[in-house]
Amino acid sequence: MQRADSITTGSITTGNVAADGAAVVLSATGISKRFGGITALSDVGLELRRGEVHALMGENGAGKSTLMKILAGVYTDYGGTVAIDGQTVHFTGVRDAEDAGIAIIHQELNLVPELSVADNIFLGSEKLIAGLIVDRKASSRAASALLQRLGIELDPEARVRSLRVGEQQLVEIAKALSKSARILIMDEPTSALSPAECQRLFRIIGQLAAGGVAIVYISHRIDEVMHLASRVTVLRDGRHVLTQGMAGLDEDAIISAMVGRDLLASSGHERGPGGKVVLSVRDLSLSKPDRHGRGMVIDDVGFDLCAGEILGIGGLLGSGRSEILEAIFGSSDGHTGGEIRLDGAPVEIGSPREARRLGIALVTEDRKTQGLHLKASITDNVALPLVGALARFGLRSRSGEQGLARDAVSTLGIRCESIEQAAGTLSGGNQQKVVIGKWLATRPRVLLLDEPTRGIDVGAKREIYDLIFKLAGDGLAIAVISSELPELLHLADRILVMAEGRQRGILSRAEASEEAIMRLAAPRRTARPAA
Repeated sequence: MQRADSITTGSITTGNVAADGAAVVLSATGISKRFGGITALSDVGLELRRGEVHALMGENGAGKSTLMKILAGVYTDYGGTVAIDGQTVHFTGVRDAEDAGIAIIHQELNLVPELSVADNIFLGSEKLIAGLIVDRKASSRAASALLQRLGIELDPEARVRSLRVGEQQLVEIAKALSKSARILIMDEPTSALSPAECQRLFRIIGQLAAGGVAIVYISHRIDEVMHLASRVTVLRDGRHVLTQGMAGLDEDAIISAMVGRDLLASSGHERGPGGKVVLSVRDLSLSKPDRHGRGMVIDDVGFDLCAGEILGIGGLLGSGRSEILEAIFGSSDGHTGGEIRLDGAPVEIGSPREARRLGIALVTEDRKTQGLHLKASITDNVALPLVGALARFGLRSRSGEQGLARDAVSTLGIRCESIEQAAGTLSGGNQQKVVIGKWLATRPRVLLLDEPTRGIDVGAKREIYDLIFKLAGDGLAIAVISSELPELLHLADRILVMAEGRQRGILSRAEASEEAIMRLAAPRRTARPAA
């Protein structure tokens, strides 16, 4: 992977060669795009060179995804010029862009849940027998070879609906790479991946760049961008702010360019002695049917969670982190064992409805499919768990529902046109606030957060952190899962570490470090018996 030795501002090209002699495979000049009365992009430029990883950064709503969808042929109505290898092009659709060698991994998953992994990878470019019949065996073999090349351990015949979000993201990556792209656009590709999966992806990106593939890499994770990219372009409010070599930048400079101001780290909350134990979990287990019968997903998990405490839950993808929260909340589809106590009294939680009645709330890892009705308004989303409680004489209380929504918008700082705005039109950070607001409206005593900052920008992350600290300061008992170890260390008073479905330990704040977490989270190989 090549890195730029010099700092370049703007896009200085002669023909299809950059000022430093590198081959320019794609250039975009004066790109503008409007949606009704809203300007998404205004006179934006981007230059991409052969074999480089070029980071594209900016807060949610800055225009990053809009620009990429123009380059990938998703949006065809725009102002400005796009050129491939120095030749002006105007794609009429995604297939045109793919034929030109451009592939995109969208931030939002674009898979068919009922189809297999192999069918999704080759969807639209199926391997056929005599040009008529899909050759499923050939597709499965090709998918298996591609997954093996990527170091992804997935059954090509498995249905996508059976995969977790992080595994589905890996299928998206394999799908894009199956097209042998010369230009690869990655929009938040690591948002649902564990540290181990991220490292595997980074190795693949390095190999692709070394082979001449030009990569546009969109991410909110500044540390990985600085590690991967040779140059960065920053957009703010739909305008080009900066293009510069990474060698001349630090994290503070990138953040300042993104938000237009210095962004101080959250100071955290006062971490005094733990309060009263609110939630106790003992010998928690979860088993689900598999092809061998009933397999254990988590086993022998136990902890106490106090009022005002933030308990972090760490581990690799598939270690059982999310399953702990699902088992507590009564939303798992398997058989749950063990004991759960609230305020010292044993409780049976067989459904989310019972969990809510007991004062437990869960913010799921995938807000798009599990946390929100995207086409519904902010009001409808926030009021959803309490529609029945607010009703009068069997009729919905719109005034009561709107009151909850206004309180959520005011308390959480949700940026919107009105409380009747569709949730799907909000930025990622504001969507997450709506989900949190929905559950806070139920006045929970225990708040379970699964990847609460997944796919949101640094400014919104800061606001979510501050909100979590405030809620803990108000006495709420909080458990939070995060795949970002710095985030986990920043938020948590203690960290429970999972590996292969088992609890490996609970680290105090003084004991916790990235190295200590990864040491516990690493799978443990058992020695093979001698022949």
